[in-house]
Amino acid sequence: MPEATPPGATRYARVVVDSRLPQLDRLFEYRVPPGMTGVEPGVRVRVPLRGDRLTSGWVVETTDARAWEGEVADVEKVVSPVPVLQPEVWALARAIADRAAGGAADVLRVAIPGRQARIEKQWLAQERAELPPLPEAVEAAAVLPGLVEARRRVAIECAGGVAEITDAEGAPVWVGRWAISLASIARQAIERGEQAIIVVPDHRDQRQLRIALAAAIGDERVVELDARQKNPERYRGFLRCIDGEPIAIIGPRSAVYAPAPKLGLLAIWEDGDPLLSEPLAPWVHARDAALVRQGQSGCALVLAGHARSSDAERLVELGFLEHERLGAHRVRVLPSALTDDGRRVPAVAFRAAKEALATKPVLVQVARPGHAPGLRCGDCGARARCTSCAGPLGRSSRGAVPSCRLCGRLAAAWRCQSCRGTSLTEVGRGSSRIAEELGRAFPGVPVMVADGEHERLTIDAKPRMVVATRGAEPLADGGYGAVLLLDGDALLSREGLRVAEEAVRQWATARALAADGATVVLTGAGGATVTAITGDTTVPFAKAELAERRSLRFPPAVRTASVVGHPDAVAEAVEALAEIEHLDVLGPVPAPADVVKGSREGELERAIARFAYADGARVAGVARGRVLAAASRPRKPGAPPRLRIRLDDPEPFDGL
Repeated sequence: MPEATPPGATRYARVVVDSRLPQLDRLFEYRVPPGMTGVEPGVRVRVPLRGDRLTSGWVVETTDARAWEGEVADVEKVVSPVPVLQPEVWALARAIADRAAGGAADVLRVAIPGRQARIEKQWLAQERAELPPLPEAVEAAAVLPGLVEARRRVAIECAGGVAEITDAEGAPVWVGRWAISLASIARQAIERGEQAIIVVPDHRDQRQLRIALAAAIGDERVVELDARQKNPERYRGFLRCIDGEPIAIIGPRSAVYAPAPKLGLLAIWEDGDPLLSEPLAPWVHARDAALVRQGQSGCALVLAGHARSSDAERLVELGFLEHERLGAHRVRVLPSALTDDGRRVPAVAFRAAKEALATKPVLVQVARPGHAPGLRCGDCGARARCTSCAGPLGRSSRGAVPSCRLCGRLAAAWRCQSCRGTSLTEVGRGSSRIAEELGRAFPGVPVMVADGEHERLTIDAKPRMVVATRGAEPLADGGYGAVLLLDGDALLSREGLRVAEEAVRQWATARALAADGATVVLTGAGGATVTAITGDTTVPFAKAELAERRSLRFPPAVRTASVVGHPDAVAEAVEALAEIEHLDVLGPVPAPADVVKGSREGELERAIARFAYADGARVAGVARGRVLAAASRPRKPGAPPRLRIRLDDPEPFDGL
């Protein structure tokens, strides 16, 4: 039983320390020294750990009752009086970590930005001004009325298209209709005095959403949380969230953890986009974090996109989400087979582009950036690879020095490892090479490239050709007069469980940029993917994908856990997991050399456990226990962990 102490006597703080060590993933109890003030739930503190070593942490709770009967150290310092760890964020971080068999501190490191002392002082000193009245509701505010009030959970398929609205400065600007729809739903939460969180994959979507929200609720009620922001700017936005004002919070995947004590709406745009998967431990997808948070807060939940993901479809078929379709986008989609040499743009695409260029720009979506994505030896045909990292060589532009597509190292004096030849042959066509070809095919028509090296967010309505890689397509004023989706065969020829699903999503995203009445030409694809993009809805395709995954016991029909480590640790973990009923294990097999940082070829093994969603808590508990047991064993400095277990790991299925 905890040892009770009289009120006003010694106080104790329970702290989660900022550590990556799994054995430290628990609350530590510290005494608040007499005379120390400011030790309150949520604040940052410095505390001793393992003797005199100090570490940072966050206070989760304070109490007058001791829970630890041993010796208790003192809190060393209150770093800041600002309660940056809000109760709802702590509850979410703990639940997310438990679900993913990870550490809560790893989640908090993503959720809470680094401290900015100057911004904190300004925030503490400023008087909270009353927000201005909401702008007059526009017609689009009628989108799904009552969704927030009824706390509905819906999967929305947005039809696409662009629309003109007035931005915060009063200037006309074009955005996707999807952004206007989500902004109108967010307004429902703001009108109720609640907060809305909308998570988007990247800054392109965020820009459109920001403009649409400013028109719907006023620029003063929109807060952006984005790692691309300068640290002071991001921290200032984070502190605004703590105030609990009725605001809309937008940003990439980490925004799902934003403080919001009165959360009315949580929305994820394009939940199938891989950018929403967190690359840091415990590797939680923003969609999964949103599902947990909705269960805790009871807010309305929206998963929206131009194409239905198989994950969202699973939730619809379970009855957890309702299905909705918004808008109408009248475009003509024409599938086209490749020409004989597989290289030229098909005639139907040329005709569509020529007609559209009379009045509007034309979008050409391609698979790869650069000039020549691949190079081969001109003598023996062997793949040209980097002598440093063995990555593939390519050319960024005509006549450029070959360089590695992985490490970027130049290969000016390249020599074939097979025949010692020095001549190179270009393989494939990248964005700049296709732009050159289109420039010759359409003389007098401006051609621009939009890819990772040439970022373009928007263009005007003047006729031109825009050659863009997937995800880099700029938004055109009024929409594109034609959209040419090239390299369908290259996109579908890749290996991976979600290749077809990802292709449909990327094509649907490009199709959504077309003007009403425009022609969309899809080349080099066939079968169900063509049906999905040429039809009125992608839902049948998502249903078929999910049905196939069920028959194969692949995600998202089941959950998975990848078990990677030294053979003895993997064997022990597999033995413990195998005791769970209906769980099956694939492997173990030798793990790829780069699957864990610092590992060598043949050093580690990997096994894949597949299990039902209902068994997730038990699997996470067993996995956590095995990771802790492995972490307690000594290992050499710089050596990879003896065992790593990642739940819902997509990497093993990339080669399926």
